[in-house]
Amino acid sequence: MARRERVMRMSVELPLWRALAGYRVLTMLYAIGFFATAYSGFARPWLAVAYYAVLFVWTLATLPRVTNAANCTKRFLAADLTVALTGILLTPFADAHERVMDGGPTLPSIWTAGSVLAFAIKGGWRWAAVASTLVAVANLVERGTPARDTVHNVILVWVASIAIGYVVEVARASERTLARALEIEAATRERERLARDIHDSVLQVLAMVQRRGAVIGGEAAELGRLAGEQEVALRTLVSRGLVPVSRVSEDAAEGAVVRVVEEPEGDGTNPDGPVDLRDLLAPYAGSLVNLAEPGAPVRLAPDAARELAAAVGAALDNVREHVGERARAWILVEDEPDEVIVTVRDEGPGIPEGRLTEAEGEGRLGVAQSIRGRLRDLGGTAELISVPGQGTEVEMKAPKKTAGTGSSGTARGKAAHHE
Repeated sequence: MARRERVMRMSVELPLWRALAGYRVLTMLYAIGFFATAYSGFARPWLAVAYYAVLFVWTLATLPRVTNAANCTKRFLAADLTVALTGILLTPFADAHERVMDGGPTLPSIWTAGSVLAFAIKGGWRWAAVASTLVAVANLVERGTPARDTVHNVILVWVASIAIGYVVEVARASERTLARALEIEAATRERERLARDIHDSVLQVLAMVQRRGAVIGGEAAELGRLAGEQEVALRTLVSRGLVPVSRVSEDAAEGAVVRVVEEPEGDGTNPDGPVDLRDLLAPYAGSLVNLAEPGAPVRLAPDAARELAAAVGAALDNVREHVGERARAWILVEDEPDEVIVTVRDEGPGIPEGRLTEAEGEGRLGVAQSIRGRLRDLGGTAELISVPGQGTEVEMKAPKKTAGTGSSGTARGKAAHHE
């Protein structure tokens, strides 16, 4: 089955846009309702009726404009603010002079704040500062004098809009940072999966060619030398890896975009059916490898079972590589209620202290990726216990209930291991 690319758009602004749309409708109804209760006090009520008709149609017709940042264009914001400012400046002509001087509400009333908030959500605190300043000037012109209540309302709108705009900018920066972190994590997991697959196949073959070439000699020795050089170059490449450029939407206000590659689980015939781990470990048993397993099936998710079996294969290849082709090894499978424990033990000389860290620095990621990396992706653990002269024991624990293997993928072929 082919991989599917899932696009996740991360935006904390979407709830803000929904809230703004609701706010505009409610405040429009509030302004009209307030006018209806004070109709008789207006000097020119027909002028107010005309304005409220425009406000009603404009608010409902522009609801799609305030559903997201892409639709909320600069042209719309300018027209929307013009509607609000026009209503404020028309108030002295429509309402009674006494009520205007007493601090009565303007024609658009608190609907004006919705227009300013649209600037804040779309463009941040700088856009909000410009819009709220224009509203402040219009209010001062409408009253004629900087009355106390007017100044109070103006400062309140100004501070609130700038604060919201600043919060939106911080949220956008946080979203981009989180999206970048998620992409780096996804890229790292994919790189580790590829490193495991390459380590379990190509690097093993190159190492074998190098060893056989040195033994045969002649032209084969030159071929082995070239294979050794390519092995070192390939190890360096897979250990460094690449980190993709972070993806963001065309309009930064839409939030960050993360693309996640989803891989289908299972073998395609029964993707959700569990797999008996014993069937996958059986091929490893032989004259030199003793397999001790429960009498009942050891059920695991398909990908988890394959990854655990591949890790076991990597541990056995490590035994053959560092202890000897005729070295004996033991595999013990324990089926616990919440997890499956597989232990691989040998009777070799053990691993010198610090050798694993040194090998990882050289780009030899067998233990780090083929064993520990696989178990980490499963949500489990892999512990190496080695005492000089007393052999090495690798204990691998895989939980039975996992969300999947993430980007670890499916083990291809037999796992191999070089430190």
